Amino acid sequence: MPPPSDIVKVAIEWPGANAQLIEMDQKRPLSSIIREVCDGWSLSGSEQFALRYADGPQLYITEQSRGDIKNGTILRLAISPARAARQLLERIQSHGIDARLEALKELAKLSADPTFAAEFINMEGIGTLARLVESGTHFGEMLAFTLTAFLELMDHGIVSWDLISLSFIKQIAGYVNQPMVDVSILQRSLAILESMVLNSHSLYHRVAQEITVGQLIGHLQVSNQEIQTYAIALINALFLKAPEDRRQEMASSLAQKHLRSIILNHVIRGNRPIKAEMAHQLYVLQVLTFNLLEERMMTKMDPNDQAQRDIIFELRRIAFDGENDPTGTEKRKAMYTKDYKMLGFTNHVNPAMDFTQTPPGMLALDNMLYLAKVHQDTYIRIVLENSSREDKHECPFGRFGELRKQLCILCLPHGCNDYHPMFFTHDRAWEEFFCVCIQLLNKTWKEMRATAEDFNKVMQVVREQITRALAMKPSSIDQLKTKLRGLNYSEILRLRQSERMSQDDFQSPPIIELRERIQPEILELIKQQRLNRLCEGSCFRKLGNRRRQEKFWFCRLSLNHKVLHYGDLDESPQGEVPFELLSDKIPVSDIKSVVTGKDCPHMKEKSALKQNKEVLELAFSVLYDPDETLNFVAPNKYEYCIWTDGLCALLGREMGSDLTRSDLDTLISMEMKLRLLDLENITIPEAPPPVPKEPSSYNFTYNYS
Repeated sequence: MPPPSDIVKVAIEWPGANAQLIEMDQKRPLSSIIREVCDGWSLSGSEQFALRYADGPQLYITEQSRGDIKNGTILRLAISPARAARQLLERIQSHGIDARLEALKELAKLSADPTFAAEFINMEGIGTLARLVESGTHFGEMLAFTLTAFLELMDHGIVSWDLISLSFIKQIAGYVNQPMVDVSILQRSLAILESMVLNSHSLYHRVAQEITVGQLIGHLQVSNQEIQTYAIALINALFLKAPEDRRQEMASSLAQKHLRSIILNHVIRGNRPIKAEMAHQLYVLQVLTFNLLEERMMTKMDPNDQAQRDIIFELRRIAFDGENDPTGTEKRKAMYTKDYKMLGFTNHVNPAMDFTQTPPGMLALDNMLYLAKVHQDTYIRIVLENSSREDKHECPFGRFGELRKQLCILCLPHGCNDYHPMFFTHDRAWEEFFCVCIQLLNKTWKEMRATAEDFNKVMQVVREQITRALAMKPSSIDQLKTKLRGLNYSEILRLRQSERMSQDDFQSPPIIELRERIQPEILELIKQQRLNRLCEGSCFRKLGNRRRQEKFWFCRLSLNHKVLHYGDLDESPQGEVPFELLSDKIPVSDIKSVVTGKDCPHMKEKSALKQNKEVLELAFSVLYDPDETLNFVAPNKYEYCIWTDGLCALLGREMGSDLTRSDLDTLISMEMKLRLLDLENITIPEAPPPVPKEPSSYNFTYNYS
């Protein structure tokens, strides 16, 4: 009969004593259990003790967290959090340097525990640590552990960051601004400043007065990626919390100080792989930069604003009047209308109306002007190419704002590490990206021989081309161009066809129905194959015998599936071993269960602790009446799966090895192909390529945590 669910079997340790093995009743108060444990070791004052985990973070166990204790957990009796906090506070304030250092080391470790942290904070412990930092008398290891403990305690959110004094901020900022400071102190100082900025509006202004962008950029040019990561994190925090009117100013300051090129050369193109936290911070910086475009993206064009209308005039002038045509502005209105029609604007009379939709709003017009001015030859070539085509095959340049809208959707990062290196390779990388995509749209338009009615279809193909190219994470704009050249319209059609066929094989309703129908008989076929292999038998090495002293034993199932026969061998057999040579046997009816890995008796022995992981993964045991075991170590993963699956099938239990699932998928696929040849009236629908759903909002967002 299984033990009640409220009973947990645990081991409890105490230094210098034998561990107590107890059955912890989760319905009993924790204080009662601790009192009983203390009595077992003749310890008085049980209220001064608590239980902690012996492994991992070694957190204290409370009434709220005790439900996480599992069977077999090793616990440790320790002094209570309140007592530990009081002792550490006294030792930190002692005059002995060695005693104070050891206390700070222990405090830095214990501060991650929320139960201890609450007790230490209630004793004004954070104020004590802050005064140690403000005094400026701590250096090296002692200061590093002080800052670590302070940050861990504050991260629990028990007290507000607004209580931090200005002198503390100045001291921490001083460590960041010093040219030569210990790495561990610098890391913790940057992390503390970041937390201040993110958690307090008032502290943001104080930190912004003490820390300059130039000083943080200097930390990006070191070889330590941890320091680089903390520096970018602080830049992101300052950027994020800056008032709206200061973000553009800060962005200009960052551009002037060549932040982008420093990140590119010292971080992205450094000699070290990008770690997950660094990738996340680069993602955050990329999104914050994109957010600066949001205002223009959500701004509608005002048809009565002359400055905005001048941008459209400039697009027309560059395309049709050349650089120095003094008569350009004096053309008749009818001529303007003709030019706007050739440029592909929907509203020929007042093209400003084409930019009243948000997104992309004015941002689309800004990008078109960038193309016309910076890549003038490309702009004029695109316009002239379309001017020379038949009317129905013109590619409407004026509607390229729709491309900008699609790019806003596509380049929303989808994961916390999904940054694009190419956006750090150019000061106007976003505009350059738009220009590349405009050329792609024009090229794909020609390849599809599209007409004006096909605009949305072409946009769908272009969107797919860009999506696939971005998924390859090009490292520069030039590499993006190379990726896009390999994704022409013909290649997109080929990829669609290939993926559709693959998708149909597994996702079409008739195929899903057929798979479900034949899976039980295929699974039964695998069970029979496993049992047949057990009847043939296998040779196993005796655990503990190696090299010349190596010995073997053989095991096989009787043909009627009722008895397991086994026996020792002097050497590995070359074929099947007759039942007559196997002297021992176990009736299948006596088998109680099959266990694997660390649950096997021969893996729990002291000698087995020296076995490597591979042996542990190949071990399994048969438990049979009365209390006997037959222990195996399979020669390879294949034999392990054959025997564990076969024994489970023999006992009428579900098989679960990876090999079974692989066999099952393979056999079902083969069987389906054969049966599809004979089945009638099964129609596999030809689904169109999926069109990603556009989000209701185009604001760039990110997950900072």
